[in-house]
Formats: sequence, structure tokens, C-alpha cells
Amino acid sequence: MFKKILIANRGEIALRVMRACREMGIGTVAVYSDADRKALHVRYADEAYHIGPAPSTESYLRIDRIMGVARRSGAEAIHPGYGFLSENEEFARACEAAGIVFVGPPAAAMKLMGSKTASRQAVIRAGLPAVPGTERDIDSLEEVRRIASEIDYPVMLKAAAGGGGKGLRLVRSAPELESAYRNARSEAQNAFNDSSVYLEKYIERPRHVEIQVLGDRHGNLIHLGERECSLQRRHQKVMEECPSPVVDEALRRRMGETAVRIAKLAGYVNAGTVEFLVDQDNNFYFLEMNTRLQVEHPVTEMATGVDLVKEQLRIAAGEPLRLGQEDVRLRGAALECRVYAEDPANNFFPSPGLITRLRVPSGPGVRDDGGVYEGWTVPLDYDPLLSKLVVWGSDRAEAIARMRRALGEYEVSGIQTNILFFLRLLEHPDFVAGRLDTGLVDRVLAGGWMPGAGRSGEAELAAMLAAALDLSRNVQKAAGSKRATPGAASAWKGSGREALLSRGQGPGARGWGTRDEI
Repeated sequence: MFKKILIANRGEIALRVMRACREMGIGTVAVYSDADRKALHVRYADEAYHIGPAPSTESYLRIDRIMGVARRSGAEAIHPGYGFLSENEEFARACEAAGIVFVGPPAAAMKLMGSKTASRQAVIRAGLPAVPGTERDIDSLEEVRRIASEIDYPVMLKAAAGGGGKGLRLVRSAPELESAYRNARSEAQNAFNDSSVYLEKYIERPRHVEIQVLGDRHGNLIHLGERECSLQRRHQKVMEECPSPVVDEALRRRMGETAVRIAKLAGYVNAGTVEFLVDQDNNFYFLEMNTRLQVEHPVTEMATGVDLVKEQLRIAAGEPLRLGQEDVRLRGAALECRVYAEDPANNFFPSPGLITRLRVPSGPGVRDDGGVYEGWTVPLDYDPLLSKLVVWGSDRAEAIARMRRALGEYEVSGIQTNILFFLRLLEHPDFVAGRLDTGLVDRVLAGGWMPGAGRSGEAELAAMLAAALDLSRNVQKAAGSKRATPGAASAWKGSGREALLSRGQGPGARGWGTRDEI
């Protein structure tokens, strides 16, 4: 086993990996930007090294700087967490060239499954279920029109290198196609420096169900059941659970076997997730594979009793899997809520700033994977995930009741959070009944179920101005005496402007902007 590991990430996921390392007697190395100098993951690590200014392009995305820290610290392996460089094949190759173990899949597997079109081609060639559509990038409007008419509307245009809802357009009829195609390509180019798009048949009200897989270097590959990830806001997951309330043993077995076959096609090693869309007749279709640890991995850990991070480290060290497929059992039910610094009463307006009070829930069956502390200033520069609140219950009803209790105990002052959003969502009859699909949250928000709905125009304007003033104060607190980089535009400012415009007279807003992971 390794003696020292570098964690090339920040926040709660860096802490999650470090805690597993500490239990295994492995030393940990943290990296941090200017904005994270006092971050919790820096305090927790055995060693910590500065890697650059706040923008991730100058710090957490700098392969050369991270590799330099690995050499100086003597780290034997690097765990990438999720987001940032976690699915960057060049990073994996740089580790290999330096003789440092990358805690993840081989670069070749990452490359194949990282391309949505290449992975679709591999799955279709193997005779496995995929959503009807193209197997390659489409570079002309005429071809898009022809294929859309063949598979019939509605269709989805998707960025080949995409994620997080970027470069994604739903087209319900032929007149909408041209503008959707041009906008999808433009957004894909801006987000991923790649304008390639492909076409899929749109499945009405699908469920998003994913299968966790584990593979070692000795040819063993298993699955650990499914996670229900249908609760999404603007294509971003907000709440997950394990097991899915609509997956029975027969469907679980078929989906699990398919996921293992797909992973074997890629020569996959370590932890990964195969994502599927499930239609209203329980037919399932391959969507994509995420070649890393998922944000929502704790619900699988709670329901199976398997520590996925420890398994990742053992696999990376060359050990065989300690589990066979017959050893995997799901028991009870687990839920996860992603707690963000955002205000659901104001179109999920961002709320960076100083945390003046923090009381984290506890008690039976409650786990909080947090990355902040009282007195910490939520930075302006990164995804504002405060923590992942996870609960386990003997069944889904108990898990829901436990999550309600835990959310009620969660106290955060100084910033706004989406805790009230989750409390309301947990009460919705469709959620309680397990009637889930990827559009449920957006329909619920549009229907006025959530906080802030139904207010008068004057109340909306007052709330909007109050939020803007609050944001301004928090930004000033966060900035302190530090001077801004000349010419640098804050992602928070951009998100704030869009949120204000969307609630005034401007075009629709994207809300948060790009998040690292869905």
C-alpha cells in the first residue's frame, strides 16, 4: 500500500479522500490556491503546497504545478477526486510518465469513454442498448435535418465533449432545429473548445439511473447496484438515492450486467459509473460513462457498506477486489442532498461570503461530507458546494423522515443555502410516491411549489435588490484587503448578473453557470 498520496482537488472531496487515507495509515498531501489558503482540506492534510492564484486555470487545472508538488513531496500516487483534472487523460499520462500512480482508470479507457460519440459507437457495435441517434459528430445542418426526420421529433442535440447541460438543446419540431443546432455548437465551443454535436431521440420524462462499477488489474469487474439521479435542476443533479424506488431485482440485474459489459469494452480499472436513461416502460439506454468517483458515491457506500475510496486505493496499489458479485447486497435506503451556498427564493441566486454560524446535523444514520467551517469565507471562484448531507434508513420512508430531521437541524448563518428547497421537495407528493423523472424539479419550480413562488412584482423586486446588496456585502468581506486581478471577471458576478436579468426584463439565465460535475 502507498505511504503518501497527493489529492489533486479541494473542498469536501479532498477531505473525503484524506479521511480514508488517514484510516488506512496513508500520509496526505494537499494543494491549494490563493483563495484556499485557509481551507479545511489544507488544515486537515499532513502536508500542503501552494499551486497558484485563485482561478482554477492557474491552479487546480495546472498539470505541471501539481506534478511538481508530487515530485517535491514524494507522493507515490495522485487521487484526482471529481471535476478539475479527474477525467483528463493527459493528466493520467503525465502521472504514468513520472512513475506516479494515477488513482483512476487507464488513460486509454478514459479517452474512449470520455468521448460521448466514441463510447456510443462501442456500445452500439457490441449490441448493447443505446438511445437511438447518431454515432458520430454532425457537422452540417442538412445532415442534422435528415437524421432528425428519420428518428422523428422530439430530439436532443448534445455536445460531444459536453456535460453539465452545456451544448444541450431539446428540439420538439423542425422549425426549431436550425437555431438550436447553431446555439448548441456555439455553446459547446465556448464551454469545451469543441463545437462537435450529435443527435439523440428525446425520451419523454425519463429517469436517470446509474450503475456503480469497480474493476481491478486482475480482470475482476463487478457492479454495486444503482443510484437514482433523476432529481435535477437545469440538468444538474441536486438529490440522489440508492436504491432507485422504481428498480426491481430483475431490472437491477440486467442493468448491472450491461454496465459491467460496457466497462469491460473499455478495459476499465478502478471505480466508474455507467449512466442510463430509463423510459416509462422500464427500457434502459446507455447515456455515458463517468471515469471517476461520482459526487453521489456516498449513497452507494451507505446502502452497500463498501468504502469506495478505500477500494479505489487498494485497486490502484495492485490489490485484487475483495468482493465478488455475489457479495454485493443493498440494504435499506440512502438519500443525498447537495447543500449549496445559493438562495432558492431568488432564482437560486449565489450567496458567497463569511459563514458566521455552522451547526451540522448528526445522530443515527446521518453523514455530512462537508468542506467548510464556521468562520470560513465561501470563495467566489469555485463551485459553491458546502457539503453533501447523506442519510440512511431501514427503508425509503425512514430515510426520507431522517433527511427531513437532519435538514431541520442544519444551521448556516451569514450566507443563504438551498436547505429550504430540499425541505419543500421532500414534501412533494410525486417525490414521496417515487414518481421521479429528470424534469420533475423544473416542473415543481415552475408550478410555484418552492419558496418565493407567487410573490408580487414589488416583492420580487425588493427581494432581488436585497439579495444584490447582500451579495455585494459578502463579496467585500470575501475580498478583504486583497486586490482583484486586473481584467479578471468573477464567475460569481456573471452568475449574479444573469440571475438578476432573468428576474427582470433580460433573457433567461443559466443560474449558476458551469459546475464541475453532474
